[in-house]
Amino acid sequence: MVVVAIVGILAAVGYPSYNDYVVRGALTDANSGLATVRAGMERFYQDNRTYATVGTFTTPCAVDAAKRTYGNFVIACVGTPTATVYTLSATGSGSVAGFTFTVDQSDVRATTAAKTGYNTCTTKWLMKKGEAC
Repeated sequence: MVVVAIVGILAAVGYPSYNDYVVRGALTDANSGLATVRAGMERFYQDNRTYATVGTFTTPCAVDAAKRTYGNFVIACVGTPTATVYTLSATGSGSVAGFTFTVDQSDVRATTAAKTGYNTCTTKWLMKKGEAC
C-alpha cells in the first residue's frame, strides 16, 4: 500500500513537469517554421522587390499550407502581403493549441498564449512557462 502511495505521489508531481517539457519542445517548431518562411519571403523580395505575387512569381505565402506545416504549427500570412509589408503567424494545434506566434517584415515578434502559466507578449516570442515579456 505504501508503494502504491509513493508511486501515486511521484506521478502527480512528474506528469505536469513532463507535460511542460513536451509543450516547450513543441514550441520550437513555431520558431523554426517562422524563420524558414520568413527567409523565403526575404528571398522573394530580393528577386522581385515586392512581397506580393507578381505575374507568374507566387509569394511564399500562397504556397500550399501542407508545405508550411512544422510539427503542430501551421505558418500562414495574416492578410495578403503588399509590396512592402507582410505578417506571418504560426498557429498551434494539439498540445500547443492556443499558442500563436507572429513576425513581420521588420522582425517584430509577438506571442499569444492561451495556456495556463504562459504569458502573452507583443515584443518577442516566449518559449518557456512563466517567461517574462
